[in-house]
Amino acid sequence: MNQYLNLFLTFAKVGVTTFGGGYAMLPILQRELVDNRGWITEGDLNDYFAVAQCTPGVIAVNTATFTGYRIAGNLGGIVATLGLCFPSIVIIVIIATFLSNFADIPAVGYALAGIRAGVCAIMIPVVIRLARNSIVDWASGLIFIAAVVLAAFVGLSPIIVVILAGVCGYVIRTLRDRRK
Repeated sequence: MNQYLNLFLTFAKVGVTTFGGGYAMLPILQRELVDNRGWITEGDLNDYFAVAQCTPGVIAVNTATFTGYRIAGNLGGIVATLGLCFPSIVIIVIIATFLSNFADIPAVGYALAGIRAGVCAIMIPVVIRLARNSIVDWASGLIFIAAVVLAAFVGLSPIIVVILAGVCGYVIRTLRDRRK
């Protein structure tokens, strides 16, 4: 029971301290799950995040489900997911109750703009860390550059970018294995 409570509280902490959605949660997930608790490796987190982007649903929720499942099976996945979502539900209910009274106040708009900028700044070191661990050779570097170009400049759907990157990685790995 203690393991489930620990899972719930850890993911509730992530859920309550993160603004900006799944991508913004990555640095906190990294710190809590990999660095502080050692529940999963950095590679596991990268894999969960990649698969979470390809599956239906919210990235952070899918990542919590995968991690909870890895740690404590089916019930662990459910508990971790509930832990992540619970703070957001409470906060959204509170904000929805009062936001209509404050939405037109310029200071509220400025504060939200500042929060968005802060979330972007927090994500930069994690993206760099993920890139260092994911770009292991010229092929993965080339796939990375192509994915950035397709997503950022061409505007291709992230789902298609991830699928194309996976297919390219598979093809390159298969060709390498055949050469050996």
